[in-house]
Amino acid sequence: MVTQTPASEQLPVAAPAAVRRAARELLSTERLGLGLVLGIQGAATVAGLVGPLVLGYLVDHLSAHRSSAAQVGAAMAVFLAALLLQSWLTRSARRRAAALGQGVLARLREGLISGVLTLPLAVVERAGTGDLLTRATNDVELLTTAVEQAVPDMAIATVSALLTMVAMVVVAPPLALILVPAIPPLYLVNRWYLRRATAVYLARQAALARVNSRIQESTSAGSTIEALGLGAWRVERTEDDIRRSLAADWEALRMRLVLFPTSEAVYVIPLFAALLVGGLLHAQGVVTLGQVTTTALYAQQLVNPVDLVLQWLASLQIGAASLARILGVREVPQPDLTGAEPRTAELEARRVHFEYRPDREVLRGVDLAPPRGRRLAVIGPSGAGKSTLALLLAGVFTPTSGTVEVGGVEASRMPPERLRREVALVTQEQHVFAATLRDNLLIGDAAASDDRLWATLGEVDADRWARRLPHGLDSQLGSGEAALDPAQSQQVALARLLLADPHTLILDEATSLLDPGAARHLERSLAAVLEGRTVVAVAHRLETARQADLVAVVEDGRITELGSHRQLLRSGGTYASLWRAWADSS
Repeated sequence: MVTQTPASEQLPVAAPAAVRRAARELLSTERLGLGLVLGIQGAATVAGLVGPLVLGYLVDHLSAHRSSAAQVGAAMAVFLAALLLQSWLTRSARRRAAALGQGVLARLREGLISGVLTLPLAVVERAGTGDLLTRATNDVELLTTAVEQAVPDMAIATVSALLTMVAMVVVAPPLALILVPAIPPLYLVNRWYLRRATAVYLARQAALARVNSRIQESTSAGSTIEALGLGAWRVERTEDDIRRSLAADWEALRMRLVLFPTSEAVYVIPLFAALLVGGLLHAQGVVTLGQVTTTALYAQQLVNPVDLVLQWLASLQIGAASLARILGVREVPQPDLTGAEPRTAELEARRVHFEYRPDREVLRGVDLAPPRGRRLAVIGPSGAGKSTLALLLAGVFTPTSGTVEVGGVEASRMPPERLRREVALVTQEQHVFAATLRDNLLIGDAAASDDRLWATLGEVDADRWARRLPHGLDSQLGSGEAALDPAQSQQVALARLLLADPHTLILDEATSLLDPGAARHLERSLAAVLEGRTVVAVAHRLETARQADLVAVVEDGRITELGSHRQLLRSGGTYASLWRAWADSS
């Protein structure tokens, strides 16, 4: 039911059958509300049909000199009352339709957020945040237009068009045939459009997602791009993505330039036929002048609902494409999370292989079992696979083959919230949410008391600056509120870890982005978190490796050396060479 895109590019897109099923399910939950909207609009349409009938009555009676001033006045009063009633009912129908759309949209948004929060982190890492951001913003915005306006307007317009056509048949059956010539061209142009629209709009949204991904990547890696002199290359790639997005926009525009002008031309046919055929039939005494008048007015009235249907048809197709992308987020294959409870606090990797892309292995047959309660440093040249190994041990990625187990249970089969109580990943990038300090800390333990929160902040040496905040634990953090520097943000993250109390920590240079003074201060905070826990630290500074109980050297995706600092120095291998080079440069 899902059309998969390559995992390294974008998230899946739901198949058309899944989109139709989801749309039916959404509408079925609002059957009563939708029925009420259509009933009110049906009444509004009936009220709108009264006016042409009254005018036709007046034409017949005035032409036969059978109407008095009182009759004309009464007819006009009925005409005015019907017009006012139609306006009031139409307004009521649209208000109820908007409320109905908001309810449907709320459920769609909740479903999207639920799907996003359950996405495996490895999927997000491979797809990038640009595609996900496009679905959560641009696709939701386009779907909002479809749900709030296109769907109810099309339903209302369809009811209006059907009732108007029924009225034409009732008033003058022979003249109702004037609609027949307009049907084939409308059918053909819409059939042509609908066959192409979904694919074109999906391509357009995918192209926009690539633009967003490229911009987001360039923004987040701005300093690296500048340092390596890649600015011109990134600009060229971004412009190429924008050209593709523009081409997709032009393709969608070309379709609409066929649909709308053709439809506008077809609208003239019923009105022209009503006047021409009606005149001929009236001359032969088949219909009255009043029937011709009423039918011509009904033919003119049909233009608005039919035009509305065609106008929103494009938005509905765009909305369907956006819904397919939103549903695709929820249909990402989920791992089997039925594993048993961990039996011990041991972390072990067995014969682990991993590749980001097929036939390009990053790790090759890695076996690693960090000693419980000890510190293991992982070192090696850039690109050797150190950070990838850390992500696998933390359960962010699932091995291509082999297993990573926590207490005898595969990490990939443990629910994320359960895994994080056992193993936590600490990097240099820690997020502080736009919420109070208390809310940010309670992520670690929702049941923690204020006394425990303050004690934990004290353990990571953060209580002094925290007590200086305007409202203490109730101080709002984030943009426009109390701003934290990188070291303080990391201290909040470390306090969360203490509250969560995992037995194993995976460190990927948690202080490498800080200035030396802040790094030394934060390392004192980090010491409180590391005490008594198993630690696997990706180390870029050999001093960190020297202080560890064990050192693992990773080269070309394999662990080539494993032992203590002294043992590896005596062995005279890669680690000894790196240590001597580092010592000489120091």
